[in-house]
Amino acid sequence: MNRDAKAAIIGEYAQGKGDTGSVEVQVAILTGRIKELTDHLKVHRKDTHTRVGLLRMVGRRRRLLNYLTQKNVARYRELIGRLGLRR
Repeated sequence: MNRDAKAAIIGEYAQGKGDTGSVEVQVAILTGRIKELTDHLKVHRKDTHTRVGLLRMVGRRRRLLNYLTQKNVARYRELIGRLGLRR
């Protein structure tokens, strides 16, 4: 993921100016990286190292979404709707 794509995601999901660490921003960035790695693994099926990294990212995203569910269900539902996740 290049710098411009990451900045666009941060701009779209940020809660306020300078927000780069909210749960929404973190989940959106992880989702973008997960999509890129999924496409990479479709081509390079035997790239085990990348697969392990992908599984770690999916686990981190799942934990962040669980945290958001516990804190604010409305924000969670809005986020998964915007990202198109099927949880």
